[in-house]
Amino acid sequence: MNTKIKWSIIAVSIAFLGWYFLIKQSDYIISFKAKTATGTISQGIQEWASNQNKAGKESATVLEKKGYEYLQLELSRGNHKIEYNCEITSINDSVSQVNIGVKELEHSLYNRLTAPFIDTPFKKEQIAKVTDFKNGLDQHLKAFKVKIEGEGTSKSEFVAYVSLTSIMSEKAQTMISNDGNITGYLQKNNIKIIGKPYVEVTNWDRDKEILTFNYCFPVSKNAKTVADSKVKFKTIPALKGLKATYYGNFRTSDRAWFALLDYAKRNNIQLENKVLENFLANPFNGGNELEWETKIIIPFASK
Repeated sequence: MNTKIKWSIIAVSIAFLGWYFLIKQSDYIISFKAKTATGTISQGIQEWASNQNKAGKESATVLEKKGYEYLQLELSRGNHKIEYNCEITSINDSVSQVNIGVKELEHSLYNRLTAPFIDTPFKKEQIAKVTDFKNGLDQHLKAFKVKIEGEGTSKSEFVAYVSLTSIMSEKAQTMISNDGNITGYLQKNNIKIIGKPYVEVTNWDRDKEILTFNYCFPVSKNAKTVADSKVKFKTIPALKGLKATYYGNFRTSDRAWFALLDYAKRNNIQLENKVLENFLANPFNGGNELEWETKIIIPFASK
C-alpha cells in the first residue's frame, strides 16, 4: 500500500475515533419518521416525559429547547441519569424525521464501545422507550386531521370577547372555564350570538408555549352593550396569511398551527406570532371528533 494512502487512512481513523468517543454528543441514536409536524412531535415528547414524572417512574427535566426542532431532556432515577437529544426535521407537508440521541452519563464509554455490536440492557431499554413513545404518537395521530389550504384571507367580524392567558396545552380548558362569563353576560343583556366562536391569539410565545388570546363570539354591531369588567367588544380585522382546516378535538387544534409553521419554513414565508381560529362545531353536541371542523389562519409577518 502506498505510504501516503496508509497515513491518510490512519489520520482519518484517528479523527473518527476522536469524534466518536470525545465529541459526539450521544452514545446511541434511534431514528424514525412520523406523519406529522415537528411541533406535534416536540409537544408529544414533552408530554411523554411529563407522564414519566406523574407515574413516578423517572424524574424528567427539559434542559434546552430550540423552537420545535430541538429538545434536550434529562431523565433520572436516583443517581442514574440519561440525556436525550431530540432533533426533529420537517421533510414535507406530512412527514418529519426524528433522531433521538441517548447518552448515559455514568457509562458513556462502555455504551459507545458496545452499542453498535451488542444488544446490551442499555440499548434494549432505550429502544423500548422510544418505541413506546412512537406507538403513543401514532395513536394520537389517528385522532385528528389537518388540511393545509395555502394563502388566503379571513373575514372581519364584530365580536364580544374576554381576554385570557394560558399555556398551550390548557387553552381549551381555559376557554371552557371562562365560557360562563361571556355567554352569561350576553344572555343577561339579551345580546344574540350570530356566529361560531373564535379564538384570536394575540401573542404566541413559542419558546415558553404561553398564549395570550381573546375568546370571542360574533354579535351584531348594533347590540346595546353594558359596561363590564371582563367582557369587551371589538372588530377582528380581515387577515391575510396561511390557512388550514383542522378536524378533531379542539384541545389539540394547535396541531394545525405546527403544520402551518413547517409549511411556512419550507417555503420561506414569515408569519406573525398570532393565530385566528374559528370553531365550526359545538363539542357539547358530541359526535365523531374527526368531523369537528376548525378554520385556522396565521397572518403573514408585517414587512
